[in-house]
Amino acid sequence: MKLSCSDYSFPLLPHDDACELIRMLGFDAVDVGLWGAHSHLRPGELERDVAGWAERLDERIHGRGLAIADVFLIPQADYAAMAVNNPSADERARGRERFEQIARLAAQLRVPGISLVPGMEFDGVPHDVSLELAAEELTARVAIGREAGVRVSIEPHIGSVSATPADLLRLLELAPGLEVTLDLSHFVMQGFAVEELDAVLPRVRHVHARAARAERLQVGMKENAIDFERLIDVLQGAGYDDYVSCEYLWIDQGRCDECDTLSETILMRDRLRARLDGGGAAA
Repeated sequence: MKLSCSDYSFPLLPHDDACELIRMLGFDAVDVGLWGAHSHLRPGELERDVAGWAERLDERIHGRGLAIADVFLIPQADYAAMAVNNPSADERARGRERFEQIARLAAQLRVPGISLVPGMEFDGVPHDVSLELAAEELTARVAIGREAGVRVSIEPHIGSVSATPADLLRLLELAPGLEVTLDLSHFVMQGFAVEELDAVLPRVRHVHARAARAERLQVGMKENAIDFERLIDVLQGAGYDDYVSCEYLWIDQGRCDECDTLSETILMRDRLRARLDGGGAAA
């Protein structure tokens, strides 16, 4: 298992400086965020010049001796726009076109996979129908990714169509080739026990790590309620040998701007390293 760090943890820095900071912190790789209007890099801009951006990011990231662990694509700041389960077939098609271009970019940069959001609830659409629409579109994107040599996963999150362990398992049942970007914080804040996610471990492709507790998506390590030592142990037991990403946010949502993302990233890095080295939590 290797450690990566999200570039969007440091939004006040220029992207080049954020990559340099991640290198200085001793991480193996960068998670590249393409989050509509909330990340350094904008998906609409990248899809218009795939070859040019592949060259720039190759120099900016690989040129520093870092790998790219993941591309996290959220097509628009408005999660409904281009959502994989938007009731509008035109919106789903727009989202698929954007995904195809980013899959081309990921393939050129030798990125192992792309993380997507799983869709949301829409007024007037029954929950089961929303899940089925998400599964249908995500299955198509898994096929597109497979053709490009890129794996596809979803990050189940609060407010999504798969916000509970049961709904996540149902979505995975409906979309057999789909994988998971696992972030326990979205479940812990809702009061779910982390053991309820053990059933999805065989489908985990990528992992996000940040401190959380009941009713708070992100907190400092002093308030953390997630047993990251257990997480590492169960991932190893399931044969997971890919990246675990330190993924702190600094955005004006859910009080996520109350954390010092640099300090908390270092604390999380050291805690994960300690367990990977065969010990307990770092002091």
